[in-house]
Amino acid sequence: LPDGVNISKEARSAISRAASVFVLYATSCANNFAMKGKRKTLNAGDVLSAMEEMEFQRFVAPLKDSLEVYRREQKGKKEARKDKDKKADSEEQDKSREEDNDDDDERMEEEEQNDEEEVDN
Repeated sequence: LPDGVNISKEARSAISRAASVFVLYATSCANNFAMKGKRKTLNAGDVLSAMEEMEFQRFVAPLKDSLEVYRREQKGKKEARKDKDKKADSEEQDKSREEDNDDDDERMEEEEQNDEEEVDN
C-alpha cells in the first residue's frame, strides 16, 4: 500500500472474504480441469488453465514465472540436501573406518602383548 493509506477493519474483512471467495472459485475451476483429466489431485497446470477460464489471462504469465522460480528453488534445496546427506554419509564412513582402525590397532597391541607374554613364559 502507498504511504499514508489506512484501511478500516471493515474493509480488511471485506478484502479477506473476497480473497477467500476467489480462492474457492479458482480451486473449483482447477478441480474441473483435474476431473477432465481423470485425476483427483490438482496440479499447477490446472490452476493456470483455471485462471485463463476465469478470464484472468494477464496473471498467467506472472504465475508461470513465479512457478518456475519456485521449482528452481526447490530443485536447489533438494540438491543441497543430497549434497549434505552425501557429505554426512562420507563423514560417517570415515569415522567408522577410523573406529575400525582404532579397534584393529588395539587388537594388534593386545596380540603383541600376548605374544610377548608367551615368549617371556
